[in-house]
Amino acid sequence: MHHITFISTVHKENGKCNSDELCEIIEKISPDVIFLEALENTYSDYDEMRFSSFGVFHNKLEIRAIQKYSFNASFKYIPVLDNEPSDSFDKKYDMVCKKRELQKLIDNLKSLTAEHGFEFLNSVDSIKLHEEMRMLEKRILNGNEIDKVANDDIDSYENSMIRNIYSYCNTNKFNKAIFMCGVAHRKSIIEKIEEFKAQEEIDLNWTIFGE
Repeated sequence: MHHITFISTVHKENGKCNSDELCEIIEKISPDVIFLEALENTYSDYDEMRFSSFGVFHNKLEIRAIQKYSFNASFKYIPVLDNEPSDSFDKKYDMVCKKRELQKLIDNLKSLTAEHGFEFLNSVDSIKLHEEMRMLEKRILNGNEIDKVANDDIDSYENSMIRNIYSYCNTNKFNKAIFMCGVAHRKSIIEKIEEFKAQEEIDLNWTIFGE
C-alpha cells in the first residue's frame, strides 16, 4: 500500500514556519519518498554537490528541510512539476495585489504563518483565509478574462502534479511518502485528491496533515 501525507507549506522561511520545524514534521512521518511542488531543475546536480561537499543549504524552504532530513534518512526525492506557473498568474496578481484591502489579508496571512507555522498552514483557518482572498480577488477583477485564464492555468498546474504522483506510484513501490505543496493550493489539492481516488485504478492511502 502507498501511504502519502499531504503537507501544505510556504517556499520561504517566516518565523515559526522554517526548515527546522518542517524537518521535524518530516522526521515524524519518516517517508521513503518525498514529492515536492518543484521543477526538476529546482534542485540541480550543482545544488546537490554544493550541499554534499560544502554544506551549502538551498534557499527554498522545503528543500532545506529535505536536506536536513537527509542527514539521518535515506529517501527518494521526486519533483512533480512539469512547467512553471503561466504568466497569467503574474498578470492576475499585478492587477489585484496593490489593492489595500487584499494587502491587509496578505499581511494577516504572513503574520499568522510566522506566529503559528505549519500548524496554521495546515488548518481550516488557513483555508478560510485563502478563500476570503480569492473572493476579494474576484470582486476586484469583476469578470475580467484574466481571472478565468489564470484559474484554468492553475487547475492544469495542480492536476499535472497529482497525475505525476499517480504515475510514479504505478511503477514504484514504497511504504510512506509525503507531498509538499504551497498553501495557496491546499483546498483545491484536497478536492483533487478525492477526485483522483474515484478515477484512478491504483489505491493510494492519502492523509491530510493537520486534519
